[in-house]
Amino acid sequence: MTQQVALDTAALDAAALDAADPLASFRDRFLMPDAAHGGPVVAYLDGNSLGRPLAVTAERLAEFTAGPWGNRLIRAWDEQWMAEPVRLGDRLGEIVLGAGLGQTVVADSTSVMIYKLVRGALDAQMAQDPARNEIVIDRENFPTDRFLVEGIAAERGASIRWIEPDPDAGVRPADVEAALSPRTSVVLLSHVAYRSGFMADAAAITDAVHRAGALVVWDLCHSAGSVPVELDAWGADLAVGCTYKYLNGGPGSPAFGYVRRELQDRLAQPIWGWMGAADPFGMTESYTPAAGIRRFITGTPPILAMQPLKAMVELIAEAGMDAVRAKSIRLTEFAAALSDELLAPLGVELASPRDPAERGSHFTLNHPRFREATAVLWERGVIPDFRPPHGLRVGLSPLSTSFAEVRAGIEAVRDALIELA
Repeated sequence: MTQQVALDTAALDAAALDAADPLASFRDRFLMPDAAHGGPVVAYLDGNSLGRPLAVTAERLAEFTAGPWGNRLIRAWDEQWMAEPVRLGDRLGEIVLGAGLGQTVVADSTSVMIYKLVRGALDAQMAQDPARNEIVIDRENFPTDRFLVEGIAAERGASIRWIEPDPDAGVRPADVEAALSPRTSVVLLSHVAYRSGFMADAAAITDAVHRAGALVVWDLCHSAGSVPVELDAWGADLAVGCTYKYLNGGPGSPAFGYVRRELQDRLAQPIWGWMGAADPFGMTESYTPAAGIRRFITGTPPILAMQPLKAMVELIAEAGMDAVRAKSIRLTEFAAALSDELLAPLGVELASPRDPAERGSHFTLNHPRFREATAVLWERGVIPDFRPPHGLRVGLSPLSTSFAEVRAGIEAVRDALIELA
């Protein structure tokens, strides 16, 4: 159980908070921009979109190139790479996802993995009961999730039940229960909402979905690496998450997929490929799925792109997920308090939960001039991101963000709005 650490923001003293931060030294493990490479970055407030690279990443990639790739060549597939997607999945499950062995695999993009798991779950449910042909999802979910569900529904002749949550909060158990019916097949939800940062009660929602006879797929893109996830304890069926946000795997790094052990033989993933087959090098005439989690692989896994992720998972193991979560709460509480003090007088509104227990590691601020302000801020080395219609997201990666950086960023937002007024 994660301890909820509240922050005394009375003094809003960034220097004192950094001095007292038990994770402050981890910041030195990340690569920081400098003048020679287009820097400096005054404040990076977009770790929920793309995490900073670890300083060791370039060295690790060079070692990989010279070692298993350059030296062992094709032999490295037999020696280590064939096992890499599941081996790394197991370590990610242990450290970040609360998942036992043999249930997580690293492969494909987030979109492809969501498609495979939602479509596989829908097909399995409809095969058991053709009347279960409805997918439940919320209107505030990330576009990819919504678009994929619309495409799957059209492809399989299924229908969609839309949840309409409070956009400044997110989907609560009561919202899900109201949408469930004997027709519900699959429910796809984000654990941490991409816009508001609202963190759903995954255990309660999973229980409600199961009582209705349906399966739940959790999107963990804004959760993994910033808040503790307990897939096995929740009783989760399926989950997908990207690795380039709080897991710092780099742009386009592969996603992970989780399939509860009891479901692995029941679900037939829809994109059949040779690496998910029982005998990949048998060159067989027809497809027979591999046993266990390997059947959810399709093509050749992106081994090179997995290397930065491996280092970040070990860094999180060193810090501990509970400590990461505690730092996340302190950072977002500090940023929200600064926003109240410096930005609220300029008409900025918080469009996220106030309670840190209901919030991930980012939140959204609203102001009608934020599109223009974001462009100004980027030129000055202050990097939040903008989400229409007028939201500025503040995403704080616990291991790479300082309190001084947060203060500098919020003060720069204030200055930009004053200049644009």
